Amino acid sequence: MALQKAALAIIMHRIVSILSFMFLLQTVPALAQESAPNDPIDQVVAAQLMSPYPDGNFRPERILNRAELASILVKTFKLDQRQPQQQAAIPIQDVPASHWAYKDIQLVLKNNIMTGYRSGQFFPNQRVTRAEAFSILAQAYGVFQFPDDTVAELLSKYPDSDRIPNWAKKSVATALYEGFINVDATTKQIKPLEPMTRGDMAYALSKYLERQEDTAPIPWKVEEPVRG
Repeated sequence: MALQKAALAIIMHRIVSILSFMFLLQTVPALAQESAPNDPIDQVVAAQLMSPYPDGNFRPERILNRAELASILVKTFKLDQRQPQQQAAIPIQDVPASHWAYKDIQLVLKNNIMTGYRSGQFFPNQRVTRAEAFSILAQAYGVFQFPDDTVAELLSKYPDSDRIPNWAKKSVATALYEGFINVDATTKQIKPLEPMTRGDMAYALSKYLERQEDTAPIPWKVEEPVRG
């Protein structure tokens, strides 16, 4: 009888050990997931810089248009709290006051963050390229513009940098240095002329949020002043 009780105790102990081990295996991934840093989409949604669609899906593959970019820029840089450089409303033929992004478009225009076209139109539904979006983001961020030789050195690391429009090269170089651009991990390509997606913007804004806590160093040597 005593032997049977001892055997039963050993069996129960083993069962408890096995169950505990199984529970540990199930718990460790969950704990690892909880401790993992938020992905870019989670970060920008939490910061209220971008929002999911009404059905709850973020749709990172969706391409941004100029009106959506204007709205994001207003939220990110709090343009509604700035004193605009121009007070009067800017007449835009294709953006009436009833347009959902009218106020945001007015703010980016008045603050010279984005510009309209010579024909007096904004083209709110026009797609934005990665070069355009990253350039505008870098300029709105307000960081220093690099010297030409530094720009050339930064861009030389990327095989498709020659596809960046000349007007955007300095700003894109800044965006690259700040880490705003999700460069292709395999090809090291910037893909400047491809459309800007919501996922691309979420990545850029997540890095912008990180830069609020940790600024990048100046990428060239600063000469020490000569002391007399």
